[in-house]
Amino acid sequence: MGRKRSVTSESSPFDSLPEDCISNIISFTNPRDACVAATVSKTFESAVKSDIIWEKFLPAEYESLIPPSRSFSSKKELYFSLCNDPVLIDDDKKSVCLEKASGKRCVMYSATAMMNFSNMADIFQRFEWIPIPEARFETVAQLREACKFKFNCRMNTRVLSPRTRYSVYIVFKKADTCCGFKAVSLEAVVGVVGQDSFRRFICFDTHAKGKFRKGKVVVKPEAREDGWMEVELGEFFNEGGWNSDEIEMTILERKCPQQKRGLVILGIEIRPTKILEEFSGRRL
Repeated sequence: MGRKRSVTSESSPFDSLPEDCISNIISFTNPRDACVAATVSKTFESAVKSDIIWEKFLPAEYESLIPPSRSFSSKKELYFSLCNDPVLIDDDKKSVCLEKASGKRCVMYSATAMMNFSNMADIFQRFEWIPIPEARFETVAQLREACKFKFNCRMNTRVLSPRTRYSVYIVFKKADTCCGFKAVSLEAVVGVVGQDSFRRFICFDTHAKGKFRKGKVVVKPEAREDGWMEVELGEFFNEGGWNSDEIEMTILERKCPQQKRGLVILGIEIRPTKILEEFSGRRL
């Protein structure tokens, strides 16, 4: 990863094909394979730049995701912009971007979007809404005070890519006043409503040891490139199609309650579980 692949100087037997034909063939692959194909020959490198390919990799509603202030010289440039710069949607309560290797949608639901679900209203009464400069959303939710931590919400899957296995993450920070989460494990449950759920133990303690709940493995938070922390809650498969499903996620502290405060929640991010090897689109 990170190495630049040079375009071979040898000719390919496919070079005799019209460039549009090569572009059409490559459009049935995926973005990662298209970038690999560009290394085959100069002809392939030129064909991979075609809008024919990159428009196939863009979501059907891509025109609605283009910021009014931006213009793009090609569909390829637009594609990588949507990979690198999340776009706010639904009155700026959600953000969407594309996974670079596959073009699958990655969606983050803000804390405000989650509160709109009826079963979240009572839970979020224990939070205060504050703006912070580094957040992509207007406000974030900061825990005022609670003895036993509980978090539960449902979300519709219609905005996600169909036939895709997704992982769910809670994205958070700790305020200077944060306390009560040291060595505290919580049960996380994620699943499509009406189907079997994915269960595991998690914690918000970045310094916790790998096992501290009767020998059970507890998933710890990891740092993100945007300066926030995240911990994976679980996985589910999104079948998609005409009828969208609802996914439900719960985080619940069952034992050893202690006073807690200062946890800052940016939102819930849902992105494809199997991330292919990263690649750079800067050469294309």
